[in-house]
Amino acid sequence: MKFKFIVISFLFVFAFSSCKQQNLTLYVGTYTNGDSEGIYRFDFNTETGKLSNKQLAVAVENPSFITFSPNKKNLYAVGEGEASAVTAFKLKEDGTLAFINTESSNGKGPCHVAVNESGNKAVVSNYGGGTISIYSINKNGSLEKASQIFNHNEEGEKPARAHSSQFHKDDLFVSDLGRNRFYHYKLLDNNYQIESESIINIKGNPGPRHFAISKDGNFIYIINEYGGSITSIKKTDFGFEQIDFDSTLDENYTGNNKCADIHLSKDERFLYGSNRGENTIAVFNRNTKTGEIERIQNTSVHGDWPRNFTIDPTGKFLLVANKKSQNIAVFSIDKTSGKLTFLHDVKAPEPVCLLF
Repeated sequence: MKFKFIVISFLFVFAFSSCKQQNLTLYVGTYTNGDSEGIYRFDFNTETGKLSNKQLAVAVENPSFITFSPNKKNLYAVGEGEASAVTAFKLKEDGTLAFINTESSNGKGPCHVAVNESGNKAVVSNYGGGTISIYSINKNGSLEKASQIFNHNEEGEKPARAHSSQFHKDDLFVSDLGRNRFYHYKLLDNNYQIESESIINIKGNPGPRHFAISKDGNFIYIINEYGGSITSIKKTDFGFEQIDFDSTLDENYTGNNKCADIHLSKDERFLYGSNRGENTIAVFNRNTKTGEIERIQNTSVHGDWPRNFTIDPTGKFLLVANKKSQNIAVFSIDKTSGKLTFLHDVKAPEPVCLLF
């Protein structure tokens, strides 16, 4: 009897542990103009791809982009409200978020926030103001006032529209949709200094928006909002060079379109980009040696106006935030071909950013 009890107890603990491992928390940034109240959370099943148990994680105005600290103990959100702010939150055990502090974004329309690998600096991109602000992060996760503010506007030129920024080791890259530039900053003596106003010559008005950097930092892929395209860039001994330029749209599509987000697969063999208008995810094969890409699929997002999307930590699923249709669509990823298959969707109020 004692042996039976031990076996049953072990099986119960194993089953409970497995159940817990199958569920991850997905956080959803939204616009709060309608039914949304702030940042929401869902339980995500890593075996089935099902989303369930929607809850309000914290009430906050227009948290249109969110990101984690590297240790995932804190979450940072921009606020595209009248205050134009960036706010720090602490993750609680029940998955809700506790307010830590908020700071000015130092520019109108903050639309993106990123944290460096060390977790001690954050950068906010201000679309309306054309500025980026750099913050020191304290050990408790709180934000200091911005230590540096870079203004991309120039007198007599069209307005800057800083749309996204990312750290890679001691480098900081910024995509400016208004100026059609891709800025490069270097960290020197704990401050960032401009290295280049654009690492490549971007021709025309494609509108560089978001970008993905390979893990080794040797390749950068920029998705162009107006151009319906992806610009591929390679790092060289002398700087950077463009190696590829590819359409995100199906050859038969003739309507209006605005690209939004871009991500590499976990193994970096595939690249994905979102099309708002065509309402698709474009799938690309990627040559991991040369960095060149080839489009192989455009699949419907089963919704309207796909903004941000994400790949879950297992690499088996891709989830899309459809703003206008107010739903999150879940796709399985074929590990061999990289192609997507629609599984199901769930309603969410004006979702625009997804974060695991």
